[in-house]
Amino acid sequence: MASVSGDNEAQNSSASSARKRGGWITFPFVAATLTGMMLSGCRGWLSNLIVYLIEEFNVKSIDATQISNVINGCLNMIPIVGAILADSYLGSFSVVSITSFCSLLGMILLSLTASIGSLRPQHCETGSSFCQAASKVQLGVLYAAIALASIGPGVIRFTLATLGANQFDETKDQVMFIDWFFFTFYAANVISSIAIVYIEDNISWVFGFGLCAAFNLIGLIIFLSGTRFYRHDKPPGSPFTSIARVVVAAIRKRNAMLSSKDEDYHHGNNKAEASMPERTFRFFNRAALKTEGDTYSDGSIAKPWRLCTVQQVEDLKTLIRIFPVWSSSIFVVTPIAFQWSMTVVQALAMDRHLGSSFKISAGSVMVVALITTSIFIAMLDRFLIPAWQKLTGRSLTPLERIGIGHLFNILSMVVSALVEAKRLKMAHDHHLQQQQGSIVPMSVLWLFPQLVLVGIGEALHLPGNVSFYYQEFPVSLKSTATAMMSIIIGIAFYASLILVDIIRKLTNWLPDDINKGRLDNFFWTLVVLGLLNFCYYLVCVKFYKYQNFDKEDSERQFQAHG
Repeated sequence: MASVSGDNEAQNSSASSARKRGGWITFPFVAATLTGMMLSGCRGWLSNLIVYLIEEFNVKSIDATQISNVINGCLNMIPIVGAILADSYLGSFSVVSITSFCSLLGMILLSLTASIGSLRPQHCETGSSFCQAASKVQLGVLYAAIALASIGPGVIRFTLATLGANQFDETKDQVMFIDWFFFTFYAANVISSIAIVYIEDNISWVFGFGLCAAFNLIGLIIFLSGTRFYRHDKPPGSPFTSIARVVVAAIRKRNAMLSSKDEDYHHGNNKAEASMPERTFRFFNRAALKTEGDTYSDGSIAKPWRLCTVQQVEDLKTLIRIFPVWSSSIFVVTPIAFQWSMTVVQALAMDRHLGSSFKISAGSVMVVALITTSIFIAMLDRFLIPAWQKLTGRSLTPLERIGIGHLFNILSMVVSALVEAKRLKMAHDHHLQQQQGSIVPMSVLWLFPQLVLVGIGEALHLPGNVSFYYQEFPVSLKSTATAMMSIIIGIAFYASLILVDIIRKLTNWLPDDINKGRLDNFFWTLVVLGLLNFCYYLVCVKFYKYQNFDKEDSERQFQAHG
């Protein structure tokens, strides 16, 4: 008896210790890890990658933007792999640790491409028609380095967000964490886009890439040092198998008659987890309908591919309901993906001097959007959302926040078109179309207003999307939930790639020398497509019913801010 009592006390003590883990004490470790990885990754080298390809690997400007879009697409598709591993097998902590180490290896290899002359082609003047192309071996080493270096920042941005949000039990704390997580994300990107890019452009690529590797290592060390404070959630196994089982079971029972009695449906061990399946998407209710031979005498499932629980059926329905809203965000990010790479090319063709001695790096121009996003996220949390709540008596819902972000993105494309039209007019007035690589006497500061609007829109729709998916997704798919926005970004970069290829085949708007093209027409095309997409979003929102974010949540958040 004494032994049993001692075991119980030990289990209770362990459970109590697990419950004490988590909370805001983990935020400094999460924020420091994120800062280290972002200084190393997304903006440390990626924002200046186009310049590196053009100046060091002799790649043409439009081709460099296309390569950048492919890499950005991969960078944003990787998180779903990390999310599946975290949700199904390894857990968030292990995934963050492993991918951080892979990224460190990639940064070391990328530093070698800058330091060893044989790993890159001979240098030549930008725009020259006699530049030597990089060899297959040189490109192979470069792409291997980029692939490894992309794994850490790609996966960590969202898997780390899930790990951090899992440290809290209250919705208001989770929402607040996500806002401050992205504030840290953008603030670190601002520093990286200014400092690291300046070092790469004015000191050396080797020193810049070396600093990125150092920050990567520091972030990994800090993350591991916070292990004893984290709440470690054990993955229950692949939730995607459960989803597949629902589809297969429903198809196999497609001829079965649905019942109106609760006891005819399988609820698993927890009888209180659901009653009757909802009437929407009724076809899938058959997956939880008990038929002869589906269960053993003790009530457990005998045929897992013929019978599922009601909760598993409802989880699949939740994903189906979310899909239209999710799909509408793809074209919100597609123009940003195009603008992100094309702004660097525009900056290279504009006057980047501030005064007589200081020159802005082309890769640092997008820092304006990052600064705006950082500031606006803080303003939203501290001032704008509380003001909204006092005026309306309720919290701003995630879908409202996303919708406002849509409008700011469309407005940024309008401003982009107007500014580019002015730049092209000035190029025409100075007869620069026939001069390869010529600089238009127009300040790069003209690009700032559109980037401010992009930053405001991103501060609204990116954290809004992550909060929406995290709250609405099934519990077993929390890592996948936060990675859904990354999938959107990844698809958007590939959509931008395809759109650019189509436009280049059908028109002469996007030549290698943008002074000879009509980039403004492309921006106007994005405006029209953005307006159509916003109408689609409004239709999706009208028919969507929140599963977990309801009026009670809104009132609790109002009380918390009030």
